[in-house]
Amino acid sequence: MLKLKLSNNALQILEKRYLKKNDEGKVVEKPEDLFKRVANNIALADAKYLLKEELQDLENHEEYFNVVKTKEFQKLLKKNKKAKKRVEKTEKEFYNLMTNLDFLPNSPTLFNAGRSLQQLAACFVLPVEDNLDSIFKALHYAAKISKSGSGTGFDFSKLRPKNDVIESVTGFSSGPLSFMKIFDAVTEQIKLGGLRRGALMGILRVDHPDIEEFVTIKAQKKVLENFNISVAVTDKFMESVKKNKNYDLINPRTQKIVMEESAEKIFDLICETAHKTGDPGLIFLDRINKDNPTPKLGTLESTDSCGEQPLLPYESANLGSINLSNIIKKDKIDFNKLKNIVHASIHFLDNVIDMCNYPNPETKEIVYANRKIGLGVMGFAEMLIKLKIPYDSERAVKTAEKLMAFIRKEADNASTYLAKERLTFPNWNDSIYNKKNNYMPLRNATRLTLAPTGSISIIANTSFGIEPLFALSFMRVSDDGTELLIVDKNFKEALEKIKLYDKDFMKYIAKKGTIQNMESIPKNVRNVFVVSYDISPEYHIRIQAAFQKHVDNAVSKTVTLPNIATVEDVKNTYLLAHKMGCKGISIYRFGSREDQVIFLRAFKEEQVNLTNWLKHLR
Repeated sequence: MLKLKLSNNALQILEKRYLKKNDEGKVVEKPEDLFKRVANNIALADAKYLLKEELQDLENHEEYFNVVKTKEFQKLLKKNKKAKKRVEKTEKEFYNLMTNLDFLPNSPTLFNAGRSLQQLAACFVLPVEDNLDSIFKALHYAAKISKSGSGTGFDFSKLRPKNDVIESVTGFSSGPLSFMKIFDAVTEQIKLGGLRRGALMGILRVDHPDIEEFVTIKAQKKVLENFNISVAVTDKFMESVKKNKNYDLINPRTQKIVMEESAEKIFDLICETAHKTGDPGLIFLDRINKDNPTPKLGTLESTDSCGEQPLLPYESANLGSINLSNIIKKDKIDFNKLKNIVHASIHFLDNVIDMCNYPNPETKEIVYANRKIGLGVMGFAEMLIKLKIPYDSERAVKTAEKLMAFIRKEADNASTYLAKERLTFPNWNDSIYNKKNNYMPLRNATRLTLAPTGSISIIANTSFGIEPLFALSFMRVSDDGTELLIVDKNFKEALEKIKLYDKDFMKYIAKKGTIQNMESIPKNVRNVFVVSYDISPEYHIRIQAAFQKHVDNAVSKTVTLPNIATVEDVKNTYLLAHKMGCKGISIYRFGSREDQVIFLRAFKEEQVNLTNWLKHLR
């Protein structure tokens, strides 16, 4: 078995969160064993399509992920040499894909594949209707999802506003915020099965009467700590902002206008609160629904917990990311290698759907009908560094667009290939892909999603998602309180080449955070090694928009602003994101939050938290 080359940080996070432990909490699985477990489990889905008739009787009694554990299945697989050979070949391909760190699936797949829980999807959206049965059904399902290590999004816009009448008891409603606090409290207790903290997304339409309370709720301390929150805005609202017009607030219970409100006032409040706390972000509803592959099934109203995956009520998707830092060969992008990775990854993610134990029947039904998956990328910033391209440059924007257009083409080709063998997704006939001008017989209703890739980027030892580097040299606090100096590996290598690397110098850089004003470092090095707060909001947005142009789901990206950024800077950033076709936007003003695990030495007292900065990284 291949000996894995993993960083110390990767080994630490694997041991803490991913590897099997016995009843005493002792790790009983090696990283190689983890990838073997996952590859074996996910490859078994291939047999489902080669043993269709033979499996009919078995599947009448059990779910497929349980069928593969039976002696009867093992006998069938052993007897059918074609199926056995295919599964073995696929298992080897998936194992190499992960152990080479070319691709990694979302954390729940690494946690749970081949284990008793077998819940493999990362993204869920649950509906919340205006009655107690629906509210607490959603809460019950969300608790089960949290236990498996996944996140959930909710649109609370259908709940009647605070102090609205409740005719059945002649009382008054407490409003959506009161129920959000209940969801938050339950998630806090579960803490995602002890694997990681809760991750929820709370969304409210901008025309809900309680929008002002929603926008400002996280300005309070210790409130909704497990929630990211976003305001769902329409193009009509954004036009009203630009023209300084009023807009209507509508009671969702009666669908009647309750009052007019100044669009500029609410937008300014959103920007002021985001400047102070990092929340709320914005979800651009019309842009999201423009790409809805199954509009006849309903409107997309919510996203998963990090905002990158718009989903219908009860829908779920599993994600995975390609390590772009691994596709550079002789200072160029190896498109042939990238093509092979894309095809193998789409195959992997489609298999995950069949091997997943969904937490409720409604989710299983709609997932099987649409078969949405989300292939994304990580290591974009590191890839640019290897290509010697500054992140905040025209070359970076063009590279992002060219790269994602290629991935989109090959992901569609891979999904079409799977459809020939496995059929199109069941709702394909009523989808946007069954049209003369857009005829694509696809296996999956969506193929691409750009997620934050927090934990899996650490395992792959590369930069997060499409984010720029957070820092070149920084201090990390370990569990026992020890401060560790962490230096970006590419930066270290670049300085060693010009004989400038020195630990004391790295500590100095950790205090400063940026090297842009350090004339002792050559300009060509400074140009390439920019960090998040060196980059103008315009280039943050342009990079996001370049990727979004070729992504059918959405893009998780945080625009990091310097501590001195103004509310007007936030406002301009949100307006630019809407103008450039992004599906959502979130900002983080450096130093605006208190808790901390990673920090620049000079900012230690401000307690800057990378986890908050990257919005509940997965």
